[in-house]
Amino acid sequence: MTRPHRFMVRMTIFLATVAAIAAALAHGVLPAFLANPALNGLIFGVLFIGITLNFRNVLRLNPEVKWIEGFRRDETAAVSSTMSVPPPRLLAPMATMLNEHKGRSRFSISAPAMRSLLDGIGSRLEEERDLARYFIGLSIFLGLLGTFWGLMQTVGTISDVINSLEVSGQQEMAAMFSQLKQGLGGPLHGMGTAFSSSMFGLTGSLILGFLDLQAGQAQNAFYNDLEEWLSGVTKLTSGGGDGGGDQSVPVYIQALLEQTAESIDELQRSIARGEDNRSAGLAYQRDLIDRLTTLTDQMRAEQQVLLKMAESQVEMKGLLSRLTEAITSMKTPTAGGMDDATRSHIRNMDVSLNRLVDDTNRGRDDAVKDIRSEIKLLARTLAAIADDNRR
Repeated sequence: MTRPHRFMVRMTIFLATVAAIAAALAHGVLPAFLANPALNGLIFGVLFIGITLNFRNVLRLNPEVKWIEGFRRDETAAVSSTMSVPPPRLLAPMATMLNEHKGRSRFSISAPAMRSLLDGIGSRLEEERDLARYFIGLSIFLGLLGTFWGLMQTVGTISDVINSLEVSGQQEMAAMFSQLKQGLGGPLHGMGTAFSSSMFGLTGSLILGFLDLQAGQAQNAFYNDLEEWLSGVTKLTSGGGDGGGDQSVPVYIQALLEQTAESIDELQRSIARGEDNRSAGLAYQRDLIDRLTTLTDQMRAEQQVLLKMAESQVEMKGLLSRLTEAITSMKTPTAGGMDDATRSHIRNMDVSLNRLVDDTNRGRDDAVKDIRSEIKLLARTLAAIADDNRR
């Protein structure tokens, strides 16, 4: 949408130009202002308030434009969460209605609803400009008021001067002209009040008129962009015409069709969410199958290790039997006997072998327990997946 910044730039440049011209003509403008400081100060106060109102009218469009752009961006991205942009003031009724459609893949409004929205927004924009236009008229009125006030002072003082003149043979002409010159100071002061007030009033109305023109262009650009966007999401229907002729589709059927379309959209979104959940479930199942495959390979490897350990135990059992027979034969009287160190060494070997056998049996039991726990966990996981698929 069109940003109001370029209109702000135009208004600022215009005011800077007016200020530069006023500064260049300060030697002539200041005496005119001092002709009637009270009335001219009031005119400048009205001018300042009007400038402030026009700038406010343009600046208030910026949050509205940001909100619409944020809504369009979130609607395009199918974001259903709350927008980061604060809610608007000028478009508050429109925001209330459009937020109901937020998060949908595509939303639309009827032509009467669009026209009602545009009419309401247009009336709000006109209400904001009415106050600024009032200050334009007020500036002209104050200028005319100063003009008539100065003319009244001029007429009154001229009458006093004329009445104060006495033409007689005894009075000298020089004294009469001196009295006339002193008496003309009042009428000239009144003329200064009239012309200065008129000049400042018309200048203020000219400045406020240009600013109001720029504010109107900014609001019209905003209104046109909004109308173009709403036209793109407006759904035309054959029923509900404004005329009094026959309608091809009754109003209640049209409302029923719109509700049905919204229900279909909601069903499509539900199906899309279901597809996403199903895809996630399939991915989880594939991951689970991979883990089961890895677990099966580990179980096979552990079985091979257990088989090798069993074979080693069988061989060790034979070795222990032979050692036992050898020890028994050594203990017989016919044997030549052995020393104590050899017997102690053989006894330590026997203890170590028994400990090794116990550790092997204990490790096998632990491996069996781990395999059983893994199988139980796998069974629970499969049962949970089956329950989710049923739901």
